[in-house]
Amino acid sequence: MSPDAHRRSLAGARVRAVTALPRTARAFALDPRRRAAVGLGIGAAALSLAFLLGGWRGGMVSYLPAWLCLLALPAGALPVAIMVERADAWRPQPETALLETLRWLLTLMPVAACLVLPILFALPVLYPWAAGAPQPSPLAAIWFTTPFVLARVCIAFTVWIALAILFARRGGEPWGKAGRIDDGRAVLGLGLHMLFGSLMAGDLVMAASAQFSSSLSGLLLMAGWSSLALSAAILVAPPDVGPSRRRLDRLTPLAILLAIWAAMHIVQALILRPTDLTEAAAWYAARGNAGGRTLAVFAGAVVVLAAATTLKPGEYRARLVAALALAVQMLALAWLVTPSLRGTFTITLVDTLAFVGVAGLAIGLQPLARRFFPGLVVAGAAPAPPHH
Repeated sequence: MSPDAHRRSLAGARVRAVTALPRTARAFALDPRRRAAVGLGIGAAALSLAFLLGGWRGGMVSYLPAWLCLLALPAGALPVAIMVERADAWRPQPETALLETLRWLLTLMPVAACLVLPILFALPVLYPWAAGAPQPSPLAAIWFTTPFVLARVCIAFTVWIALAILFARRGGEPWGKAGRIDDGRAVLGLGLHMLFGSLMAGDLVMAASAQFSSSLSGLLLMAGWSSLALSAAILVAPPDVGPSRRRLDRLTPLAILLAIWAAMHIVQALILRPTDLTEAAAWYAARGNAGGRTLAVFAGAVVVLAAATTLKPGEYRARLVAALALAVQMLALAWLVTPSLRGTFTITLVDTLAFVGVAGLAIGLQPLARRFFPGLVVAGAAPAPPHH
């Protein structure tokens, strides 16, 4: 090739590269090739501003519920994906887009494991036992020690990541050949999830309170996680094709989860509030301000709306209920932990910045975590653009 031809070839390549770049800031941010970098930048900036405004303690108090919202996506999607897969296991048809989206949410489990590290470094800031508060029993004094808590968190996330990798894979094609092996792994997966979900509810959520802890906290938290994850999947998943039942039967499991979650809240409140347990009374008093009462009314209305909408389902109705349920569960996670650290239930600017920061970091780290899940296909996902 002559020098002139070589120069013209290089000039043409530069022109093609420039014209291939997004022409607007919005297009640049939404470009899949740059989404991770944009997410990391926004997340780091939002978290930096949150800690600048709230200080180390205030920033960590806001970081904890934001991280719990992130953890809720894979931890809540895990049991729902198992149950949906087993419910459809004997039908000779492809997986629904909703189930494929739930499997995609499982890829966030390594991200949640990575982002739990700041919480583990800030144990004395967030948990009274780590700051030297007296424990109610000798067993609690042994159970809540830094080495034991760190060991339980590490084991829990190791098991959760292994389960996420296992259940992110399809159950088998055709599903009629799934058989007892899939039934066995489903029972084992649900059992391990219940065990470690209960442990993490005690270690990372209820332990923020110096004295009060409820035996229902694990089940209550896991029901909220699954409601949040299913709501997010309904909002993200594209519509299914085929019979109307296949396309519209998304709201029923969400309505059931919301009803179970609300019933456990009511049972716990009825059992504890009339008693003379000062610790329980103080725990509820910190959450009984105007904000807490407003959240309770809003949550009740969403539960009733979800149940009523199942009588006449539809895609847009399901997405509306899912959006409202997602907001309820995110606020409910803050309602569980922040009053124990602030004395009352409020949502602040620092809380919002921490949520944006955690979401941005999750978007940035998800492509790296995705490498643990080879072959996973997201419903409705467009193929990756070719690299020139």
